[in-house]
Amino acid sequence: MEVYKNIKIIYEDNHLLVVDKPEGMLSQEDITKDLDILTILKGYLKEKYNKKGDAYLGLVHRLDRRVSGVMVFGKTSKAASRLSECIRNRDFKKTYIAICSGYFDGFGVLKDNISKYDGLAVKTNDGKEAILEYQVINHFKLDTDFTVARINLLTGKYNQIRKQMELLGHPLINDFKYGYRGKNYNDSIGLRCVELSFTHPTTKEIMVFKAPQVYDDSDWRYYLNINNKN
Repeated sequence: MEVYKNIKIIYEDNHLLVVDKPEGMLSQEDITKDLDILTILKGYLKEKYNKKGDAYLGLVHRLDRRVSGVMVFGKTSKAASRLSECIRNRDFKKTYIAICSGYFDGFGVLKDNISKYDGLAVKTNDGKEAILEYQVINHFKLDTDFTVARINLLTGKYNQIRKQMELLGHPLINDFKYGYRGKNYNDSIGLRCVELSFTHPTTKEIMVFKAPQVYDDSDWRYYLNINNKN
């Protein structure tokens, strides 16, 4: 697996670039002007292909700054447009591992109407419908109980997983923005996008990409690995 400035390149062809976004990195530039993955990857393409001008790279979805995992970018405007169409048609599947506070078990579907207000996801009567499926796959203890859930994100609303797990009564570890009130463990939100599945924009092949294993069993974030299921 190729690595460029600490970013693992999972897959690349003439149309797609799939990478593992590190925790703590912006998806795209914001008012902080901190380094973002889109800018870094444009630099990667410019360097790799010896481009004289700026390299094109289409951002079609985002991960929160403190969330790591698989992202796909369109290397052409047509590829980016078709990937965006997949997302609108809900043919773009995103699977996450979430570390939630407290102990719970089983599986379920969460449906809430969510709006963005003053930088927060809030539940409102007139908000857009947010839907996810969850299945508990593991449990562990630090100073208290934590539950590991696999989440299939069926809609892509702002801070959706973080807000809906708070509404369920089990906010994500270290997510003080959305209800977590326990001990701070490395200031790391327990959320990782571990798998993407979508139709290739030109070949129409179903593409499935999984996040690499990045944590070992000495770190509580080991449970964010895709292979931690009991």
